[in-house]
Amino acid sequence: MLSALKPPTPRQDFTASLVVFLVALPLCVGVAVASGVPAELGLITGIVGGLLVGLLPGSSLQVSGPAAGLAVLVHETVGTYGLATLGVIVLAAGLLQLTLGALRLGRWFRAISVAVVQGMLAGIGLVLILGQAYSMADATAPGSGPAKLAGLPALVGETATDSRALSAFAVGAGTVAVLVLWKKLPGASRLVPAPLVAVALATAVVAVFGLPAAKVEVTGLVESVRLIGLGDFAELANVALLGTVLAFTLIASAESLFSAAAVDRLHNGPRTHFDKELMAQGVGNTVCGLLGALPMTAVIVRSAANVEAGARTKASRVLHGAWLLLFAALLPAALGVIPVAALAGVLVHAGCKLVPVRELAPLWREHRGEAVVLTATALAILVTNMFEGVLIGLLLAVVKTAWETSRVHTEITEETDVTVVSLSGNATFLRLPHILDTLETLPRDRAVELDLSGLRHLDHACRTALTNWAARHPAQGIDPVRTREPAAASR
Repeated sequence: MLSALKPPTPRQDFTASLVVFLVALPLCVGVAVASGVPAELGLITGIVGGLLVGLLPGSSLQVSGPAAGLAVLVHETVGTYGLATLGVIVLAAGLLQLTLGALRLGRWFRAISVAVVQGMLAGIGLVLILGQAYSMADATAPGSGPAKLAGLPALVGETATDSRALSAFAVGAGTVAVLVLWKKLPGASRLVPAPLVAVALATAVVAVFGLPAAKVEVTGLVESVRLIGLGDFAELANVALLGTVLAFTLIASAESLFSAAAVDRLHNGPRTHFDKELMAQGVGNTVCGLLGALPMTAVIVRSAANVEAGARTKASRVLHGAWLLLFAALLPAALGVIPVAALAGVLVHAGCKLVPVRELAPLWREHRGEAVVLTATALAILVTNMFEGVLIGLLLAVVKTAWETSRVHTEITEETDVTVVSLSGNATFLRLPHILDTLETLPRDRAVELDLSGLRHLDHACRTALTNWAARHPAQGIDPVRTREPAAASR
């Protein structure tokens, strides 16, 4: 439902900022832990997203910070290149976003197939669920998606026979249960964000009953910052690392701009300027890179909470960054009592929401090609990695579009002394086998006229094949094949 357009008041933005802060706090910490980096780095990204990006033009109501959708890629990156290189990658991605925004290419991200984006999010969700299932049992997850799948039976067996792992899993499962059931409570009860309630309850249960569950490791806000130096940029000479930079840029930009489009549908306020929003995200990621923090995107969960809480101006998202800064500066020890299993439960729940299970069946019935692209993208990410999976999805989307647009209708008319073959539509190499199969069935003892006047497009491969067929088709003593050219040939 659209948020009504009302005159802004400081009270509305102040209240909304507190709600967004309470939603963002457990997610910032949880994404950092899932990414394999110090928890404080998630808070730093949230602070930059609020205090800096919150002031910049683009989208006035969406909120930026660390996203669960990038946790998988960050974890892979840190495991491959190390935490020290993460800042360089995030900085390079931010500078690339700034360049794309300055070139006014932000709006073109909306041209990316929705099926690819949904498949990307679904793939992220699957990998996130599998990885955090291990964290819920205080176990270490294998590196690849197939290894995570293969290790599930052993994880179940070890959890069932290990009291410590079973206790941790119970905490994580209880967290998921609270998140699922919270939205079923009366409206007044839901004023407090579900992730905060779930994590707080899990923390209290572990403390009261003395359960042996692993806690978040605290290193301190200042100690977690790692300013990158000039020598770190030498890593960009690695070609494989440049591929990772492109993956960060593509995923962070697409998620942010799709989130902006979704937030625009939630309110009647000013619309998003996509190029400026892309540049704002670039500024944020550049600063996060300089600080060695996590990459940021606009996050739909926090943004929707901001709109629903009554935010009217940028002040709400800037204030939410201030609350994160105050918490990190004044209460850092509070992070050390949070069970890792509880944060894993929050991310398992977030991962489940990324997988469009309910939408897949209707999509299959109405747009089967889109469903195939979505599913293939998700599975490719699960089996390979984020970057390769998205490339496979984009390639499939292009092939699907090319196949659907290259439709050719063939009509054969038998006249007194000639067989007329009429082609209409778009003749491309993708439809060439069908066209040639039809032409090969024509009798060779009759004259043939090939009518191409109904074609809107005739590519070089088809023209060459048709020319060769016309030259060799007539039997001896039969007139050559006559060809009627397209009215407006596209050659």
